[in-house]
Amino acid sequence: MTYAIEVKQMHKRFGRVQALAGVDLEIETGEFFALLGPNGAGKTTLINIIAGLVRASSGSARVMGHDVVADYREARRVLGVVPQELVFDPFFTVRETLVIQSGYYGLKNNGAWIDEIIHHLDLSAKADANMRTLSGGMKRRVLVAQALVHKPPVIVLDEPTAGVDVELRQGLWRFIKQLNRNGHTIVLTTHYLDEAEALCSRVAMLKQGNIVALDSIRNLIRTIPGCAIRLRLSPDTLPPALQPLMISHEDGYYVLALKEYAQLEDVMAAVRTAASTVLEMHIMQPDLEEVFVKTMSETRTTQALSI
Repeated sequence: MTYAIEVKQMHKRFGRVQALAGVDLEIETGEFFALLGPNGAGKTTLINIIAGLVRASSGSARVMGHDVVADYREARRVLGVVPQELVFDPFFTVRETLVIQSGYYGLKNNGAWIDEIIHHLDLSAKADANMRTLSGGMKRRVLVAQALVHKPPVIVLDEPTAGVDVELRQGLWRFIKQLNRNGHTIVLTTHYLDEAEALCSRVAMLKQGNIVALDSIRNLIRTIPGCAIRLRLSPDTLPPALQPLMISHEDGYYVLALKEYAQLEDVMAAVRTAASTVLEMHIMQPDLEEVFVKTMSETRTTQALSI
């Protein structure tokens, strides 16, 4: 089977710093995949190795079956990367930038696809504007366009919506989701965990150069037991029996942590016993953010115990 991205025993050191410590990762063709982790976890280093911008200390990486070192030309041809940093040439317009980018891949008469990208990324009004006159959000859109100009089957988005307004973000995701439906493999790194949960089917979590979690988002969320409930009561007093469950009390709302859903009956019984009335109640399901926080904290605890 040919994977969209295949990484085996990837190690990378920068002097004394171990950026990657034996990463193994397989991303299937057509996936919408999230690569998550705190700052310094090794996400960008891994992406740079896959993109051929950094050499690994040891291990291998392949894109659509092409080794990123031995077969670097084909590996780069099938990959589009949107970098985290805003990198642009201030001497060209948006359209000229995309024409030049096409030339890097030997593409002539690419105008129709460039026009389509400009339209979908809402850059039409700025197509003939100089790059240095664009806002930060507009420049980021151009970076996305540059990554797509050669129609790569694998697209890596490194923090693509950082500093981008809500309307632009929604438009970008509509376009990216359409590309994924058309068969493109999408790899996303983001600190917006709600985006990853809404868009991606599978996720890997990196911590200090190691993958500490790898599964479907649904399966990862299932590892969080129980739920939380948000209550507003009259009178605004939490029954004593429920005090041990309280996480917070703010603006008249009590948030309680339940280890299992069966405890809902106990909560309602305690409210009735106290002669209180439930004005509002919301069941708060576990989400990817809870999984992320739990996984990172467990990793820190394990590392502390091993010292």
